[in-house]
Amino acid sequence: MSTKMNTIETDRIYRAKAPLRISFCGGGTDVSPYPEEKGGVVLSSTIDKYAYASVRPISEPIIHVTSLDLDVKSEYPLGEKLPTGEDPLDLVKGVVNHLQWGEGGAPFPSGCDIFLHTDAPPGSGLGSSSTLVTSLLGALVEWLRRPLTPYEIAERTFQIERKELALAGGRQDQYAATFGGFNYIEFFADHTVVNPLRLHRHTQNELEYSLLLCFTGRTRQSAHIVENQAQSYVERKAPVVEALDEMKRITHDMKGLLLRNRIADFGRMLHEAWIFKKNLDAGITNSQIDRLYELARSEGALGGKILGAGGGGFLMTLVPFERKNRIAAALREEGGEILPFAFEERGLQTWIAER
Repeated sequence: MSTKMNTIETDRIYRAKAPLRISFCGGGTDVSPYPEEKGGVVLSSTIDKYAYASVRPISEPIIHVTSLDLDVKSEYPLGEKLPTGEDPLDLVKGVVNHLQWGEGGAPFPSGCDIFLHTDAPPGSGLGSSSTLVTSLLGALVEWLRRPLTPYEIAERTFQIERKELALAGGRQDQYAATFGGFNYIEFFADHTVVNPLRLHRHTQNELEYSLLLCFTGRTRQSAHIVENQAQSYVERKAPVVEALDEMKRITHDMKGLLLRNRIADFGRMLHEAWIFKKNLDAGITNSQIDRLYELARSEGALGGKILGAGGGGFLMTLVPFERKNRIAAALREEGGEILPFAFEERGLQTWIAER
């Protein structure tokens, strides 16, 4: 479909939001070259925290970008490929470049104002960076009237981040944000399959009630952890290869436990997966994370893990209902911050607002 417009629709704002995610198991098996060689798998769910993007067409030949989270504003000339590299707005410029100069791209019909906001900072372990790219891509293709399927949105987001911008990381976040809900996602050399899980409502409610999300107080840069893990796998370091293989097995088993409503066993298997995850790289955990996790365990938590690549962000624990308040209080006393949340079944959403 042509993106040429007869008039500049400056009376409209094109918006999108995509949900952040929590990954229960399998993160790391989605990092190349493991999925190409053995096939990766991740079990995850999206939550009611979001990345938002708004695009407002303007008559001036300028692209204005405002990041409310970073408190950064910048502007770029329309019709030029934007330079990237060590810039906090590289993700935004990567999306703009992809849609204009990538395969099948075309110049924007006018300038625009872009506004961005997320409910969690980069480095929180909730997939906020990839989710922000997904949201911005969704808002822009809504404006440009380029119909893309959910798989195409996720695959383009992955291409922008991992190939065009060469940012280290896996490929689960792009699919989780686009599709939403509980998913068992399989990664292969040449394609990805998203398998939605039809969980009973009481299973979702019980799992949601049993989980605690605790912010450790610090964010982290995941690129070095991911790069180290990938290099260790390429070098066939036995602890890393074994950990990835075992996490793949555990992910499959945890899916079965969820489908059978065995929440307590699911929590215990979270602990088993965390032991293996820590073997992927020394930077995944630290004394603060270990202290918070052991505190939760000593108060009765069945299991848990650090979300994302590790090193900081959110610690997730699964706790018996009668111990939940006590464990939350203990984590707060140790400096943690509890984040209330609910599961979100919808993925990327786009809409049009009138000025």
